[in-house]
Amino acid sequence: MSSKPTPLELPEMSIMSLEDTFQGSKVSDSTETSSSTSTTPLKPHTGGDVRWDAINSATGKGGSYLGLSNFRLLKRLGYGDIGSVYLVELRGTNTYFAMKVMDKGSLASRNKLLRAQTEREILGLLDHPFLPTLYSHFETDKFYCLVMEFCSGGNLHTLRQKQPNKHFTEEAARFYASEVLLALEYLHMLGIVYRDLKPENVLVRDEGHIMLSDFDLSLRCSVNPTLVKSSSVHGGGGNLSSSGSGILDNDNAVQGCIQPSTFFPRNILPTKKNRKSKSDFGLFVGGSLPELMAEPTDVRSMSFVGTHEYLAPEIIRGEGHGSAVDWWTFGIFLYELLHGTTPFKGSGNRATLFNVVGQPLRFPDTPQVSAIARDLIRGLLVKEPHKRIAYKRGATEIKQNPFFEGVNWALVRSAVPPSIPEPVDFAQYASKEASAHCSDKKMPETESHDKSKNTSTDSSYIDFEYF
Repeated sequence: MSSKPTPLELPEMSIMSLEDTFQGSKVSDSTETSSSTSTTPLKPHTGGDVRWDAINSATGKGGSYLGLSNFRLLKRLGYGDIGSVYLVELRGTNTYFAMKVMDKGSLASRNKLLRAQTEREILGLLDHPFLPTLYSHFETDKFYCLVMEFCSGGNLHTLRQKQPNKHFTEEAARFYASEVLLALEYLHMLGIVYRDLKPENVLVRDEGHIMLSDFDLSLRCSVNPTLVKSSSVHGGGGNLSSSGSGILDNDNAVQGCIQPSTFFPRNILPTKKNRKSKSDFGLFVGGSLPELMAEPTDVRSMSFVGTHEYLAPEIIRGEGHGSAVDWWTFGIFLYELLHGTTPFKGSGNRATLFNVVGQPLRFPDTPQVSAIARDLIRGLLVKEPHKRIAYKRGATEIKQNPFFEGVNWALVRSAVPPSIPEPVDFAQYASKEASAHCSDKKMPETESHDKSKNTSTDSSYIDFEYF
């Protein structure tokens, strides 16, 4: 297993040739209905999204479903283990999306059809400011296609490389880590263990906020959210007190999966019809609030998945792993944002895996990082998962860490980002459309599969990758 996944190799051809291939594919009647916008669940946080208006407008013009013929492919943005991602325009709408295209034959030959299906199912569940929206999905006789949000700012790996000394300031790292933390919290509440957190998978939107991407390595499981009493919202490093903690009584315990929010869930509070006193319910006693526990701690997987520098020790040891692997990778992620490198990187993949399991965590002398940041990273990078921060209480415990003091979790979406990407000039693609029909020259999307060589002499090339 290499540290960088082998990309899915769609044929190297011009965008126009690829479009011809797509449009020559037959749409599968069995799954065409799955792309119908009439069956798309309500996603409140994207209610004012103009992309939904464009999708609804396109599906209202003489047909119920979208297909490849509705999109104009503009350039390849990047690739992953199971697919390539293209910048596309929904014809007649002047609206742009990222389309992930997966070759059925390649997936079947590598036994990865299930991974593609899992990613599509997970994307269909998501409705969160820091996670992608699935606008449409469909398949032809050759391809699976997912239509998602296009992020113009690239990814945090590319952005980190552009920083002075190739690392973020602590303030910037806190901003990005807080948004990633909320995304992971939401996923865990839905019973989804992400398993592939790294800067390459954290995309930057045009307004500077982040979007987690790439869910083909994610694990779906059951989760049992429960409300517990806490002595203090910020007390004692997040430990529950012996006097005021514990699971709420059965009448008030929350069972099953719920749609989580960064706000306190209103449907957890007792209704007016059967409202108990605040003291009976455990609310606001001594200034405390109840905490929502929604960590899928019982899940166990034996899969060996992830990127070597981010793999948790329990994955390498083959002991079986659960949601605690996401908190390990969160610690590696924060370390890399602050230091510009990962803590256990060796001379090769084998040496890296040995270091993860057998070497202690060390911090370099430079750059200078605060003691509270180091303490949080130490708590996250505990090699025994059951002793790791957030093992039981999940994101709630991390939110209460001093490193995040001052973060208004309910208003993170309104915080000012450290960096705002340069706007993309989409007009460049309109001017090239006519010339593309009469030119056999390859477009920038056919660059080398080596990400380190992902450059182009074309001045219009957008310097970022989707994965």
